[in-house]
Amino acid sequence: MKQASFQWQLPLEEGLPETFIQVLDEKKIPRSLGQLFWNRGLQTAESLEVFLNPSLEQLHDPFLFFEMEKAVERIQQAIINEERILVYGDYDADGITSTTIMKETLENLGADVAFYLPNRFKDGYGPNQAVYEEKIAEGIQLIVTVDNGVSGHEAIAYANTQGVDVIVTDHHELPDVLPDAYAIIHPRHPEGAYPFGELAGVGVAFKVACALLEEIPTEFLDLVTIGTIADMVSLTDENRTLVSFGLQSIKQTERIGLEKLLEVSGVSADKLDETSIGFSIGPRLNAIGRLEDPNPAVTLMTTFDDEEAEELAGRLDRINTRRKDLVEVITEEAMAMIHPEDRIHLIAGDNWHEGVLGIVAGKILRATGKPTIVLTKKENGLAKGSGRSVESVNLYEMLNGMRQLMTSFGGHHAAVGLSLEIENLSILQEQMNHYMDDHQLTGGMHLTIDSKLAVEDVSVAFIESLKLLAPFGMDNPLPNFLFEKVAVSNSRTIGANNQHLKFTLTDTVSQLDGVGFGFGAQAQEFHSDELNVVGQLSINEWNGKRIPQLMLEDYQINTLQVFDYRAKKYQQALHFTEPTLFVSFSDKAAQRWEAKLNQKVTIVSDNAPFDGDAHTAIEQVVFLDCPLELAIMKEIVQSLQASRVYILCQAEDDAYLDGIGSREQYAKLFKFIASQDKVDVRYKLSIVADYLKIPQKLLIFMIQVFSELGFVTITDGVMRKVDNPVNHPLTESRVYQERAKKIKIEEFLLLSDLATLKDWLSV
Repeated sequence: MKQASFQWQLPLEEGLPETFIQVLDEKKIPRSLGQLFWNRGLQTAESLEVFLNPSLEQLHDPFLFFEMEKAVERIQQAIINEERILVYGDYDADGITSTTIMKETLENLGADVAFYLPNRFKDGYGPNQAVYEEKIAEGIQLIVTVDNGVSGHEAIAYANTQGVDVIVTDHHELPDVLPDAYAIIHPRHPEGAYPFGELAGVGVAFKVACALLEEIPTEFLDLVTIGTIADMVSLTDENRTLVSFGLQSIKQTERIGLEKLLEVSGVSADKLDETSIGFSIGPRLNAIGRLEDPNPAVTLMTTFDDEEAEELAGRLDRINTRRKDLVEVITEEAMAMIHPEDRIHLIAGDNWHEGVLGIVAGKILRATGKPTIVLTKKENGLAKGSGRSVESVNLYEMLNGMRQLMTSFGGHHAAVGLSLEIENLSILQEQMNHYMDDHQLTGGMHLTIDSKLAVEDVSVAFIESLKLLAPFGMDNPLPNFLFEKVAVSNSRTIGANNQHLKFTLTDTVSQLDGVGFGFGAQAQEFHSDELNVVGQLSINEWNGKRIPQLMLEDYQINTLQVFDYRAKKYQQALHFTEPTLFVSFSDKAAQRWEAKLNQKVTIVSDNAPFDGDAHTAIEQVVFLDCPLELAIMKEIVQSLQASRVYILCQAEDDAYLDGIGSREQYAKLFKFIASQDKVDVRYKLSIVADYLKIPQKLLIFMIQVFSELGFVTITDGVMRKVDNPVNHPLTESRVYQERAKKIKIEEFLLLSDLATLKDWLSV
């Protein structure tokens, strides 16, 4: 058996109301999608209409924000008075696009405006008092933050002492006490009543632009879309409308920098969608802020110079490549430092690049299913980094109760940033483990499954119809489909390091190609004829053909698994993280395997019968060699109630290969012995084997048979013929009988296919 990596959440199987089916028919929505719409809360004609046909008229009035009017009046006053305005942003894609929108809006209104994105390593996140001091000294008279500010108490308080107003526009978690800013524009302001609280920072900046310009500036929809998708906010309501129109806007964008960024990303504008934004454009904008000064990214988004745009786009692409390399190296190192018994992973390494630790934490979270914090140890005695969590564990809430251990801390439910003294790492780990136990939190990751499908239900037309639900994102994800009890064929690893998996799902009548990114190491699991597989559907366009394809998300196997480890290459892969019972049926072989594997090997023989009660916690067994009785293997599997069986079954003496010896071979040996007075088999056995053209291991066996039947004697390694021996059939020899039985057992275990072995073990 193979447990799923996620906790699967299956939809309720309930029939759709007739009234809803009528709505589907009226709107010409395929009935096959009806359950998907229903499960996402789109259960009326009105909600479907708004969802399927978004309109810019659906956007909420920006003056519904608390203090929006006050903020607009102050900015207008600054423009009239020719005050110098600073747009203070953030170093990620949301902050870059937010800064660009606010800068261009103010410039369009004739403002004297500058911008600044803090350096992650020098300035940290949010308002930095030293930067405020510097900018105010340079003559800044009004500061407008975008995508930050609600936690900037000290810097904002300083600005107030200098007579400089600060207008905060932000969307992050609100602290218990808000800073004393001139105005705070936030969709979830405690004194406000804005209808939609899930805007990204760029969405908030866009609403300020709407208020200042007194119209919807559609030329900014491209930037809103990039920032909204990259920041992974809820893609519902207002965000869905903005992204729906923004994707079309990007296809006709006049931003030279964005065009060049699309080019280096390998994204074709006519095929651009939310996925290509999330996996190509967003990461390149994020990368520069993770590794370097992010300010050139705003220049890229605003430049009118072709050469500058091309140079900056290429630079962002190179930085992103370096970012990916760093993530790969640090992830590998961090995975090796995991302690499986910890309820939450707290991993700290030396001199890791802090700009990518959030990505590393996310990768480890996905690989292990546990909340993960990854930190780098710095020379000043601090460990600094980021954490990522699952839905069931509010990482911010947990760590907020442990603030006394940290020198800095911030974030939200699923992601945090923190630093603490290195000497407090073990204390923090202990307290987090206790917190998980005390609150009875499992920490597992959930995977929502939208529907069950049969392989035969999948077609290009069906996948095309799913686009009615797009654009996909948080709270409106690409549907996950469950395929139950399917077989896998043509499974093979692909990629430079064989890290990915390509396979074909089959049922009784149909096939479906599949790809599992990052599943290459689990290729052996897919040699099965009964899996439950969850994934997302896409269309693979290749060589002019369009073929349905499954993108693997997770899988489970609920039946006994039998793995073929009979090839020599697998003898180097017998190292498992799960509790494993290694079984040998020979004392000599067991000693050799223990030395080779550095693992305890359990010997099962007539003198050492198997004791299942001694191994109750083990569900995985490896048979290293072949038994003398087939039934004992089945007894071991059933006694353990094993779910995973590895068949190595190495043949010690090649019985099934060399056989039992032919009549001619025995006659040849008998004739040879009769012609010799004596033969020293200790030293001349190989010479005799070559002379008789009989394999050496078989020759040893044949001599043992002759010895048992009284045809020869062997004393101190010297073999002598017996004069006038009593004639016995070879079959009377116990050695002969055991080898005949052994050959049949080895032939069955070493030559049978996995399906046959699985059926035999399962009965």
